[in-house]
Amino acid sequence: MEQPLRVCKKCLLRDQEEAAYASIAELLAQMDPALKAPDDLYEERLSHCKQCEKLLGGMCRACGCFVEVRAAVLKQSCPDPAHYW
Repeated sequence: MEQPLRVCKKCLLRDQEEAAYASIAELLAQMDPALKAPDDLYEERLSHCKQCEKLLGGMCRACGCFVEVRAAVLKQSCPDPAHYW
């Protein structure tokens, strides 16, 4: 019997099953480099998201975005009024 996909409430999609992250990874790979946040900024943003109580299975409950996509866009910011990043 196949095990159901386990959703980790505090995990990013890339930390879950590979298939769940494949389309996000493809989108990030095709993103215009001029629009992307530098890797160190991207990782810093994700570290804040991983500590946030609004993260649920790779999605932000404040706005409904996939946090890995929002964090990758240089001109984006955290949707939470506390502005974690």
